[in-house]
Amino acid sequence: MALRLVSDFDLRKDVLPWLRAQRVASAAAGARGGGPGVLENNYESLRILNVERNGNVIYTYKDNKGNVFFGLYDCQTRQNEHLYTFEKDLHVVSCSVNSDRTLLAASLVHSTKEGRKNELQPGSKCLTLLVEIHPVNNVKVLKAVDSYIWVQFLYPHVESHPLPENHLLLVSEDKYIEKFHIQVIQEDGSRVVIKDSGHLPRERVAEDFVWAQWDMSEQRLYYIDLKKSRSILKCLQFSADEKFNLMFEAPLDITLSDSGFKLVNFGCDDLQDQENLSKHLTLCVFTNHTALLNTFLLLGSLCVCYSPKFDSWEKFTYSVFYFHKGHGKTFTAALGSVDSHVTKGLTFLNLDYYLAVYLPGHFFHLLNIQHPDLICHSLFLTGNSEVVDMLPHSPLQSLSGSLVLDWCSGKLYRALLNQSYLLQFLWNTRLDCEKMAVLHCVLSCGGDRRFLEAKIIQWISENISACHSFDLIQEFIIASSYWSICPETSNMDKLLPYSSVLTWNTEIPGITLVTEEIALPFMKKTGRRRSMVYVKNILDNATKVISNLEARNLEPRLTPLFQEEDNHQRLLMGLMVSELKDHLLRHLQGVEKKKIEQMVLDYVSKLLDLVCQIMETSWRKHSLHPCVPHFSGRASAAEFKVFHIMTRILEATKNLFLPLPPGFHTLHTILGVHCLPLHNLLHYIDSGVLLLTETAVTRLMKDLDNTEKNEKLKFSIIVRLPPLIGQKICRLWDHPMSSNIISRNHVKRLLQNYKKKPPSSVIHKSSFSVEFLPLNYFVEILTDIESSNQALYTFEGHDNVDAKFVEEAALKHTMMLLGL
Repeated sequence: MALRLVSDFDLRKDVLPWLRAQRVASAAAGARGGGPGVLENNYESLRILNVERNGNVIYTYKDNKGNVFFGLYDCQTRQNEHLYTFEKDLHVVSCSVNSDRTLLAASLVHSTKEGRKNELQPGSKCLTLLVEIHPVNNVKVLKAVDSYIWVQFLYPHVESHPLPENHLLLVSEDKYIEKFHIQVIQEDGSRVVIKDSGHLPRERVAEDFVWAQWDMSEQRLYYIDLKKSRSILKCLQFSADEKFNLMFEAPLDITLSDSGFKLVNFGCDDLQDQENLSKHLTLCVFTNHTALLNTFLLLGSLCVCYSPKFDSWEKFTYSVFYFHKGHGKTFTAALGSVDSHVTKGLTFLNLDYYLAVYLPGHFFHLLNIQHPDLICHSLFLTGNSEVVDMLPHSPLQSLSGSLVLDWCSGKLYRALLNQSYLLQFLWNTRLDCEKMAVLHCVLSCGGDRRFLEAKIIQWISENISACHSFDLIQEFIIASSYWSICPETSNMDKLLPYSSVLTWNTEIPGITLVTEEIALPFMKKTGRRRSMVYVKNILDNATKVISNLEARNLEPRLTPLFQEEDNHQRLLMGLMVSELKDHLLRHLQGVEKKKIEQMVLDYVSKLLDLVCQIMETSWRKHSLHPCVPHFSGRASAAEFKVFHIMTRILEATKNLFLPLPPGFHTLHTILGVHCLPLHNLLHYIDSGVLLLTETAVTRLMKDLDNTEKNEKLKFSIIVRLPPLIGQKICRLWDHPMSSNIISRNHVKRLLQNYKKKPPSSVIHKSSFSVEFLPLNYFVEILTDIESSNQALYTFEGHDNVDAKFVEEAALKHTMMLLGL
C-alpha cells in the first residue's frame, strides 16, 4: 500500500484496560456504582472528544446509570488520568483541558431515549461549563443557550511554568466566536481556583462565519465569511499572551451557503450524520513549514482543499488552491461504471510535502504541494487496485502535521508514505507519468539514501529505454540531488531545480484538471482590512520615499534606475513606511506625528540610497554607460563584474526583506541575458534569482531580431511568463510562434463551452485558396462560434484575432515545419 498508517493511540488498547482495572479496584474497595461489568456493558459509549496541541487525548464514557466520565491519555507518559465526572445523563458536545490540567471546559446537552442522542429537546439548554479540576472544586456556567457550543483552550507555544491566565475559545452554532480570559490563583498550597469567577472578561473574535477550522499545532483559526455572496478566507494567529492578529485574508472561488455551518478540528465531529458525508461539501486548510512574516507568505505551503456537494455518479470534482504558488487546480476524476455508487465522503490527508485525496473504492490521488505546476509530479491511481482500498472506509480527520484521527474506531495514526511499496510500484508501472511521480515520492521519504539510490539505479539500468516522455538519468540526477538537501534546508525549492521536465502535455488516465490563477493572500500584522484606499496610501508612501531620495541626491545618476514604475518594489517601500510608522507611533508617545513620518521617510530613503551608492560605485569603477544597455551585443568583462555585484545585492536585500530601487530587476535581467549562456540564464530565472519584469521582456522582444538563437531565447522566456503577461508579450512579437500561441489561446477560449451541432451542408471558402477539408471544417466551426458569441469571445486588446487569423497561423506554421 502507498500509505502506512502507524498507530499512535488506540482507545480500545490504551484506555479500556485501564478503565477495567479502575472498576475492579473500585469494586474491591466497595465503592458505590457497581463492579467491572458496568463499563463492559457500556463500552460503546467510550469515544474520543479532543486531541490537544501537546498530543494528549481527551475521551469520555458513561456508566450504567448514565453518569458522564472524562479522562485524559498523556501521550508522553502513556498514562491515563481521570479528570471529572458529571453525575447526570448528558451527552457531551465538546471538551477541552488547559495546558496545566487545572481547568476543564465542556458543553453538554440532554440525552434522549429515542432517536439521535445529541438532538436538543424543546425547551432544553446546551450548558457550557468551566470546572476547576486541580482538585475538583467549583463549576461555573459560561453559557446556557438553545444552540450548540464548542470549546477549545489556547495552548502556549512554549510550555514552561504554570500560566496565571488561560484563554478559552467558545464557538457558537449561532455563528460567532468568543474568547474568555480566565485568571487562576493558588490557594492552600497546590489548589488552583478561578480568580473572580463571576466576572470573566471576554471579547468577540469572529462573527457571521459559515465555516471554521482550528489548527492546534500553530494555534491558528481559519474561518470564512460571506461578503456579497463572495467567500473570504481569514486567518487569526493566537499568541501566548492575550493578543491575536488577523494574519491574512483571501477570496475563495467556492460556493457556500450563508445558512450552512461547518466546523473542522474542533473536537469530535459527532454532530454530523456520517452516513451522509458523501452528499456534503468538504473544505479544509493544510499548512506545512509555514512562517507568516511581515506582509508575505515566505516559507512553506498553504493549501485550501475543497470538494462541492456530490451530484453525479459518473465523476467526482475537487479543487486545491495553492496559495503559496498563486494558482488553484480543479480536478475531475472519472468514477468508472454508473452503478459504482459513492457511499463514503472524500478524505484529504496532509502528508508534509504531499497531499492525499482519497475516495474509498474509487481513486487515490497523491498531490505534490511543493511543486504542483505539472500533473506528472503527482500520482493518480484508480480502478480495482488494492491501492484505492488501502485506508479505512470510516471518515478520517487530518490533524496537524501527518496525524490522522479515525473517530469511529477511536484510533490516532501517523500517515507516512510507504517507501518499500512505492519502490515495488516503480518496477511494475508502465505509465511514464506514474514513473515520474513515484520516483519523487520515493526520494522524498528519506531513509538510507545510499541504499535507495542503488535500488533506483538498478531500476534505471533495466528500464533505460522504457521511458519515452523524459530522460530517466537526467530526472534521477536532478531529483535525487534536490531531495538530499530539501528536507534539511527550508525554502530550497526556490533555489535548486526540482525536475528536468518543464512542461507536460500528456493526459493522465482517469483525471482531468483546470488551472486558474488566484489572488495571493493579503498578509497583515495589525488586522487592518484591505481596501483600495489602503493600497493607494501604500503607493503614495512609495512616491514620497522616491521624492525624498531624489531631493537629497542632486548629482546625476550613472546607473539607469528609477526609470519605470515597478509596482512590486513600490508596494514593498510603501508597506515598510506604513508598518514602521505604526510601530514608532505606538512607542514614541511624546513625539509629534509629522516628525515621526519624516523620520520614517528618511530611514527608508537611506536604505534605498545605500543600494544606489553600491551600484553607482560599481558602475563608475567599470566605466559603464549611464544608458540602459541593449539586449543585442555581447557582454563585456565589466558587465560580468557588475552583474555579479547586483546578484550579491539581491541576495543580501532578499534575506533582509528590503525593497530595491525601481528598475533594479529589469537592469539585472538585461545584464543576465548579456552575461549568461541560455541554459544558465533559464536556471537563474527558474530559481528566482532573475525576476522577469514586463518592462524587461518587452524590451527584449523589441531589441532582438528573429535569428534562430534569439527565437530560442524569446520562446524560452515567453513560456515562463504568467499567462496574462505572456498574452501581452506575444502581441509584441511578430513571429509565427507568437501567432501560434495567440491562436491556441483563442481556440481554447472558443471551445471551452462549445457544444457540437449538426454539421452545416455548406462549407464556405476560406480566405486562403487551399482545399484542405479538415482545416476548412475547423475554421467553419470557429466562425460559427464567433458569430453567435461575438461580444463574449473578443480577444482582449487584439481585435483582429479571429478564425481567419487562426487559419493563417495554422498554414504558416505548417509551411514552416515543412520548410517551405
